[in-house]
Amino acid sequence: MRQRGQTTTFQTRLEISEYAADGLNDSQIAAAVGCSVWTVRKWRRRANQQGRVGLTSHMGRPASGPMGTFPHELQETILRLRKLHPGWGPATLLAALKTNTNRREQPLPSRTRIATLLKQAGLTRRYQPHHDLIQPPRVPLISPHQEWQMDAQGIMRVDGVGQVSLISVVDVVSRLKVESYPGMETTNPGLPDYQLTLRRAFLTYGLPETLTLDHGTVFYDNTTPSPFPTRLHLWLLALGIQVRFTRKRCPTDHAIIERTHQTMTAQALLGQTYSSPSALWSGLDERREILNHHLPSRVLSHQAPLEAYPQAIHSGRTYRPEWEEELLALGKVVAYLDRARWFRTIRTNASLA
Repeated sequence: MRQRGQTTTFQTRLEISEYAADGLNDSQIAAAVGCSVWTVRKWRRRANQQGRVGLTSHMGRPASGPMGTFPHELQETILRLRKLHPGWGPATLLAALKTNTNRREQPLPSRTRIATLLKQAGLTRRYQPHHDLIQPPRVPLISPHQEWQMDAQGIMRVDGVGQVSLISVVDVVSRLKVESYPGMETTNPGLPDYQLTLRRAFLTYGLPETLTLDHGTVFYDNTTPSPFPTRLHLWLLALGIQVRFTRKRCPTDHAIIERTHQTMTAQALLGQTYSSPSALWSGLDERREILNHHLPSRVLSHQAPLEAYPQAIHSGRTYRPEWEEELLALGKVVAYLDRARWFRTIRTNASLA
């Protein structure tokens, strides 16, 4: 006769139930199905009490929920705290329970159990994977136009033309003031403003190797921990320009462009009056011409940028607006996108955000 602890199939249990219904005793059924008397007794009684549903097997400990061994009151306390503080995660909730004087002597669930309870109650946020944008490696900067910095200055009022947000571009090595574009009556210049700024810069000085940007919304997707390249980013890649972003909360990464903002404000905006936006454009162009050719800089051993680096007059990579369609190499965009996995948010209408 088989010993206790053996496993049986659902078909065997069904046969035990049918033999018992026919009036056979446990010993007779055990001999017929090849099981122990104890096994027959277990499934016969289960069938009598629960019917055919009782013949299904439930191995291991009975299901009791993520916190089945803790008082129901404690579960309600955790869920109530989470609803009152939607930003609190499992670790914070556990810390709140530990600091509660009424519960210091009571056993508390682990962070994992609390997380499972929150998930079961539908109080968790959808997990979003985190992947940073691929950036070019940092290399020593020794030549003009290896790297430009671009940034928009905070809005200021200029007499005669109103509110102005100045977009500046500067070359890191030569300190050449590449471009100054006045965004009119806007606190947040958009994609067309930055593209026009760069097209003017490319037309005058050629294409740089790298452009560094901060985390402004035009440059960087701040809505997800796995940002997808913005239209400006992809446009620059197609032109063969690498894009690098400053580190978050590290303004020193853009120290040169911040200094350029101060210089252009003092040289062209502060205390000045312009009769029209076109006059402001002309004034900015004239001041950059003087700054680049004639005004000495302490950083450049008291020389002007184009005196210290005469080769900075052009990068050698010529650009014309009418050539742009031919210059755009979409294969470079595809190669960039092939280097990583991308996660996009889907709107309710099934379109990509």
